[in-house]
Amino acid sequence: MKYIKSIFLIIIFLLVNAPVFSIEDIKEGDILTLDECIELAIKNNPNVQISKNNVKLQESKIGQAKSDYFPSIGASGGYTGNSALNNTGLTSNYDYYYTAGVSLRQLIFNFGKTNTYIKMHKFNKIASQFDLDYIILKTAYDVKNAYYSVLASRAKVDVAKSNLEINERQYAQIKAFFEEGLKSRIDFVNAEVNLSNSKIELIAAETDYENTLVKLNNAMYIAYAPVYSIKNTETFNLAKDWTDVKFLNIGDYKKLEEEINSKDIEPLNYTTPKLSSSVEKTDILEDYVFKPFGLTFEEALDSAKEKRPDFKSYLAAKEAMEEALKYAKREYLPEISINAGYTWRESDAPTTNGFNYGATLDVSSVNFLKTKHKIDEANTQLDTAIENINLIEKNIFFEVQDAYINMVQLEKQIPLYKNRVYQALENFELADGRYGAGLSNFIELQDARNQYLNSQQEYIQTIYNYNIAKAKLEVAMGETQ
Repeated sequence: MKYIKSIFLIIIFLLVNAPVFSIEDIKEGDILTLDECIELAIKNNPNVQISKNNVKLQESKIGQAKSDYFPSIGASGGYTGNSALNNTGLTSNYDYYYTAGVSLRQLIFNFGKTNTYIKMHKFNKIASQFDLDYIILKTAYDVKNAYYSVLASRAKVDVAKSNLEINERQYAQIKAFFEEGLKSRIDFVNAEVNLSNSKIELIAAETDYENTLVKLNNAMYIAYAPVYSIKNTETFNLAKDWTDVKFLNIGDYKKLEEEINSKDIEPLNYTTPKLSSSVEKTDILEDYVFKPFGLTFEEALDSAKEKRPDFKSYLAAKEAMEEALKYAKREYLPEISINAGYTWRESDAPTTNGFNYGATLDVSSVNFLKTKHKIDEANTQLDTAIENINLIEKNIFFEVQDAYINMVQLEKQIPLYKNRVYQALENFELADGRYGAGLSNFIELQDARNQYLNSQQEYIQTIYNYNIAKAKLEVAMGETQ
């Protein structure tokens, strides 16, 4: 029964402490938010667990340092025998005895060395905790970067699909005109070429989109995942509220190649020619509205100094170095302790036993030259910690400044790029009408189409750049989410 109980306890322990495999965190058909993806990444990131272990190590060192305040208990026992030989080589005398004893030693005072040692490790623990927070901060940024890349790539796929539809409509239109003898064959051939190019561009956009999905899974440290979806964010809202995420098995290169090459584009069937612009009233980010960041540069900088975990880690490291310097200087000083014990001895003579107690002033042997160099080392480490703080203060200023300026500039550019999309659309509609009426050539029409296509892609790219600049600013400010 004891054996069965032990096995049961071992199984429970293994289940509780077993590593969680990320595939269980996402179910088929789940729709994840950005915050949920960040939580998954933090949970799955091995570097986060390593940092947590470093915190535990520092906790253990604090416990070891505190142990000097607890008594030391010892025990001993032995057997001793003595014999003496006479002139004839025979044993003339034999003596033996058994001994046993216990002892207890308690440190009373060591001029603050133990307290300083404890404080040093406490500050090291604080620093390691902030190091953990910084790993979490960087993990969140990596997920945001990958997440926004998926949304941007998805939007560009929609633009490529829209461009394909434009070219299909133009192809149907020009084919009808060519068959009626209203347009030249070169226009018809160019329409065919544009249609083929738009199909290629769509495949390239879908391939890029799938690559961003792989990067998102990598950012969340997910080796394999079912088909799931991600939601739009407040600052990156697509026409749809969510976008599909399909994982490609990148280990199976043959299957990957088949999946990419199998993306055949079915042409639309038209019974009558239509103007291409008639399908272009659904902009990818037509209803896109973003809120300005809302903080001044000075407020963002103050937030960074208050929240940046790496800055706080350096501050704690400096405090630890100060305590280390105090400890090195106090190595010259003695320790005062009390001790007590009990001994027992049995031999041919009457058995003896008794208690002993006393106090000790312990002045350990000191290598003054070595101790001096230890103090010099501690001073140097403290100076380095101070310079690290000066360095990170400057880096924080430049990081916040750079991210803030980029974000503000992009905030100003977004409305301009949006207006350019509408302007390019209007120009394309006019060019399309002029071409249909025979008032312009095919080159003018395609220039207008390319301007509209490029303006949409640049608009999406600007939205993406804004989100990345905002994410960089959040990292610079120490904001995880």
